[in-house]
Amino acid sequence: MLALKEWSIVCRALENGRQSILLRKGGILEYKEGFEISQKIFLLYPTLEHQSREYLQQDYLQEIELLLKNNGPNFVQDKINTITILARIEGMQEFNDETKLSKLEKYHIWNEKYVNMRMSYNPKKPMNALLLRIYKLPEPISVKVNPEWAGCKSWINIDLSKINGISSDNIDKLLNLCEPVIKEDDFQKINDSFTEIWN
Repeated sequence: MLALKEWSIVCRALENGRQSILLRKGGILEYKEGFEISQKIFLLYPTLEHQSREYLQQDYLQEIELLLKNNGPNFVQDKINTITILARIEGMQEFNDETKLSKLEKYHIWNEKYVNMRMSYNPKKPMNALLLRIYKLPEPISVKVNPEWAGCKSWINIDLSKINGISSDNIDKLLNLCEPVIKEDDFQKINDSFTEIWN
């Protein structure tokens, strides 16, 4: 089953309903092609790669301290990682216009320094803004960390055939077992606001 690698603190913000979009261009290993979507429903795999306090909005700094304190210095280094959320893409926009960034800042926890840096990276490729509906898994999924998943890549493939009886070709069934973290009416307002940004 496909999983998108994302900062652990961002996964927490998505799970808490504080964040509802991702801004992606792809990692170093995807420099030529840029970020690509091959599946609209996927797991979110938390990672510490590139995660840094200096790139977070002020109101979320306390959360990263709690995250690191609770998980210790060896969090997800070479043992077991825990996946708690599933995402479905509800909207996607490619853009090169930097003025859009300030309109998106209330939908994520990154600060201006980080999003400007990401916008400047691989400037020939557009930035992707993904509007996600996040779902809490009925039970956390623990996976043994595979060394092949390390490095600057966006997508990894996790074999769930031996985990909790979940089949990797049954993602729709898994989605039906999950609870959305944001209620329908509240998410619709976010969706409407996201759509208005591009008009």
